[in-house]
Formats: sequence, C-alpha cells, structure tokens
Amino acid sequence: MVHFFATRKGIVFTGLIIGIFAALLQVLGNPANMGICVACFLRDITGALGLHRADVVQYLRPEICGFVIGALISALLAGEFRPRGGSSPLMRFMLGVFAMIGALVFLGCPWRAILRLAGGDLNAVIGLAGLTTGIYIGVQFIKSGYNLGRSQKTYTASGLILPGLAAVLFILLLVKPELKTGALFLSVKGPGAMAAPVFISLAAGLVIGMLAQKTRFCTMGSIRDVILVRDFHLFSGVLALFIGAVIINLALKQVHPGFAAQPVTHTDHLWNFLGMMLSGLAFALAGGCPGRQLFMSGEGDCDAAIFVFGMIFGAAIAHNFAAASSPKGVGQLGPLLVIIGLVFCLVIGFFMRKKL
Repeated sequence: MVHFFATRKGIVFTGLIIGIFAALLQVLGNPANMGICVACFLRDITGALGLHRADVVQYLRPEICGFVIGALISALLAGEFRPRGGSSPLMRFMLGVFAMIGALVFLGCPWRAILRLAGGDLNAVIGLAGLTTGIYIGVQFIKSGYNLGRSQKTYTASGLILPGLAAVLFILLLVKPELKTGALFLSVKGPGAMAAPVFISLAAGLVIGMLAQKTRFCTMGSIRDVILVRDFHLFSGVLALFIGAVIINLALKQVHPGFAAQPVTHTDHLWNFLGMMLSGLAFALAGGCPGRQLFMSGEGDCDAAIFVFGMIFGAAIAHNFAAASSPKGVGQLGPLLVIIGLVFCLVIGFFMRKKL
C-alpha cells in the first residue's frame, strides 16, 4: 500500500478523489465551482475570526481543518512527522501574503482555477496561463541558484502548533461561542453562508489530507516539475483532479461553458492573468501551492505554517484595503498590490541566489 502512493496510480487516485469530492461538496452546499478552494477557505476563516469584515465571506471551513489534521495523522502513521523550521520565515510569510493577494484578485487558488474550468468557466484558462507564467519565472530563479536556506530540526511542540490550531478552529465551529465582541463572525448571505454539512466537510478534508500527504500532491509542483525536469508524475494527479470534477459536473449538470455570469468570478482578463502570475511566482519561490503548504504543516513543517499565516494576513489586507475582487470586478487597490507583489517576488528571487 505504501508503494502504491509513490506510483503514478497513487497520484492519479488522489487527484480523482479531490476532483470528485470537490464537485460533490458543491451539491452538498459549498459554493458553485468552489467545492474546495484553499485560498478562498482560508479567506473565509480569516473573516470568521474578525480579521476582515467582508460579511459575505466569513466561515470556519472544516475542510481546512481536515487537510492539516489528516496530513498529521498520515505522517504519524508512516513515521514521517518531522518537526522542522527556520528557513527564511519572514520571507515565507511575505510570500504567503502576496500569494493570497494574487489569488483573491483572480478569485481562487490553483485548485479552484482547475475546478472553475471543470465547471465551464473559461476565465480560468486566463488564470491558469498566469499561474504557469509565474511558476516558469520562479523556475528560472531556482535554476540560477535561488534558495531560502535549509530548515533545521526543531521541537515536536513547534510542529504541532498548526494542527493544534486547526483542531481549536473546528471546536469553535461546533461550539459557536456568543461573545460580546460579536465573534465568531459567520456569514448569513453570500459564499460564506454556503457550506456542506460540517462533518461531511471535515471527513472530506481528512481523506484528502491523508492522501495528499502520502502522494506529495501539489499543483505548483506539477507545473514546476514539467518545466524543470520534464517529469509528469505530479501533473498526472492534477489532470486527474480536473477529469474527476468534469465527470461529476457533467453527471450532475453543473457545467455551464462561457466567460460571463460564472459564480464568484469576474471577466477582467488582464488582472485574472497577473493575479495568478503573482500567486504562481510566490508559490514557486516558497516551494508549494496552498494545499501543499497545509499538508506540509501537518507533517510538522513550521516554515509551511508560516506561509499559511502569511496567507491569512494577506486575506485580511486584501479585504480591508479594497484589493480583493468580486463579481463586480477587481478591487480598487488590487492592481497596485499585485504590482507591488510582483516587484517584491522578483527582487527576492534575484537577490536570494547563491549564484549572482
């Protein structure tokens, strides 16, 4: 069984499960073409904690808790829980910030871009082109010696911080404390109010977290490996994700081809492209897409956890400073922050190299 997860069949199986679960979660209540979106779901959690006040995107998404805890369980069972950290944490935090800003300008992470395309949203093609371009630029930096430095072995307690917080968030969702401050903040309308049953969402997250930890599933990594070494192993899993979602969407009549009137999207092609280009570059420089960062956090990787905290902070910045997009279009400061993010990523990609 362990050998199976290291094979092409294992990664394809994982991709199919993610695609199928994502499409089914839409039927069960999650937003259309957003059955699973790591960036959007982290944004919703950010809002539920009151770190941004966009009242239509506030919810403690159980899927995120499941991803981290599922990866932890898988790592513990396989003896792969290895607490580590110390590889340029501040840089990783800032990469997480700009990765989230880019994703919220596009309105989705790489998983959601694929799921949007599986639902017929042709705007996703523009986003995926931007994602690939950003990763390509990141690969050129990697080839020229870019490196954030080695992580070091650390205390077990450090590696358990993010899994512990994931468990606390899930408990808060179940308890829903009524505090004088108003927390938790949970949407009563909009995408944040659309959610599959709690325990089904958690179960889906746990299964995906366990499978993805075993197979090292990563959308950014799949494109990076194709560009860098012409290796299609991870890419076959991403393709399987798309196929699984398409099959379920077709069966349930959830495919509506076109650019206009797609759920929780906009049609500004320039910023769809540049937003995802920023995210792709940030993912490449940080060494993983948002899903992979959560799974590595479950393995005890404190650097990945720092990236996740950066994404949460980025979600707060994007919504509090009018950078996040909406179906009405790109936010007022979205283009400016994308440009700032691209400059930041290009600068650290150039200067954090062993060979100049």
